[in-house]
Amino acid sequence: MSSDSLENRLVSLKEDILKMGRLLQNQIYKSIRSLVDKDLVLAQEVIAKDDIIDKMELDIERKCLCLIALKQPLAGDLRFIGTALRIIVDLERMGDHAEDIAKIAIDLHEQTYMKPLIDIPKMAQIAEDMVVIALKAFVDGDTAMAMSLVAMEKQVDALYDEVFRELLSYMMRDQGNIPQATSLLLVAGHLERIADHATNLGEMVIYIVEGKRVDINVLAREGK
Repeated sequence: MSSDSLENRLVSLKEDILKMGRLLQNQIYKSIRSLVDKDLVLAQEVIAKDDIIDKMELDIERKCLCLIALKQPLAGDLRFIGTALRIIVDLERMGDHAEDIAKIAIDLHEQTYMKPLIDIPKMAQIAEDMVVIALKAFVDGDTAMAMSLVAMEKQVDALYDEVFRELLSYMMRDQGNIPQATSLLLVAGHLERIADHATNLGEMVIYIVEGKRVDINVLAREGK
């Protein structure tokens, strides 16, 4: 089989997406560590590496378009390539959220936190795990694994609600807490959005495997 065959190019495309996903996973982890540990060097590393994620998105997009133009894929292969184009958009946006968290870490690094950061790191861990599971579901074509993201997203949403209530109480207690509490609430919002994007990846896995577009949150409510 020629190394230039469509099959080999699709394998290479999947490997590129996984490489982008692994970097994104690392970005999420490091952005939160930079916040918790007040690590300026780590935060700056996250910001710098966002350019790499952006470049990977463009490179993979170019490969997808070349495959469509030169190899004229049919049916399932075309669906896979089209979905890959959507996946890299979600990965890139998750990278932007990680970069924004790192920027907030830089803004707050000289401040003493009004409370220990407990729920935000929990949110980050779940969001990071969701990315890992979504990518594994993508590699394995595992729709059941994709569906498992729903419960994890609900955990992130519940933690976000808890963070919101707690930070609101700090703001009401002392107006001086408002700037920092607002920044921490933005961090929680970025993590909630990362979880949403990971759920999008799960929906794309189902589309690749079954050829239908679904809202997996709806499917979960219906017990399907």
